[in-house]
Amino acid sequence: MDSFYKYHVFFCLNQREPGAERPSCANCNAQAMQEHAKKRVKQLGLAGPGQVRINKAGCLDRCEEGPTIVVYPEGTWYTYVDETDIDEIVESHLANGKVVERLKIDR
Repeated sequence: MDSFYKYHVFFCLNQREPGAERPSCANCNAQAMQEHAKKRVKQLGLAGPGQVRINKAGCLDRCEEGPTIVVYPEGTWYTYVDETDIDEIVESHLANGKVVERLKIDR
């Protein structure tokens, strides 16, 4: 059975209370990075059924490695710092199918 999307991307946007034992992706500009990825995918004409879907997610439980993104169907996990990293993931992985090794969590 074919997947509805070629790539389904989830951005952790979890926000923990101040002083929590674990970090929060939301404190690492995750919301803005998710919005940037969504905009970039649309600009490149990659959005929609059969192509790419960028979604928000709650905790993906990889807090200490975050901020985190997971790309399905292959289950590739990424971390990022800024829009440059997001652009590289979008342009390399989502547009051209080439995993960005330097940003992978499970290297």
